[in-house]
Amino acid sequence: MNVEEIIKTKKSIPIRSRTLIHLMLVNNKVVETFTTALKPYGVSLQQFNVLRILRGQGDQPANLSTLNERMVTKMSNTTRLVDKLLIKGLVDRSVCETNRRKIEITITEQGLSLLGEMDEIMQKTEQSLVSDMNEKELKQLNSLLDKF
Repeated sequence: MNVEEIIKTKKSIPIRSRTLIHLMLVNNKVVETFTTALKPYGVSLQQFNVLRILRGQGDQPANLSTLNERMVTKMSNTTRLVDKLLIKGLVDRSVCETNRRKIEITITEQGLSLLGEMDEIMQKTEQSLVSDMNEKELKQLNSLLDKF
């Protein structure tokens, strides 16, 4: 990915600026690619993230705070995300028996089934995004990104 080509400039961009622009362009490509892969399932990237978190909870329900803490993309409208998943029948929401102020969210069988269908296409999508990098390069990239 050539930053100067993409933003159509002939000027030399200072390395710090170029790096940050590059990161933004890569992020946009990753989000766009995942969004396109999820479109046939009628699920947004954020909804997919919530479903994966809930599946990872196993038999334990999650609350809105847990979901918000664990989401890759932090957002303030987690309630609305859950509402949309509820309408689609992918999650259940109930009041906690021991703390009536707490709302518990779990993934439904339908949600698990749909997530299972999406797993294969998402793995292929992930693979295609990093197919030009070997294991050593991926580890090096992760090490560098950890410095952020």
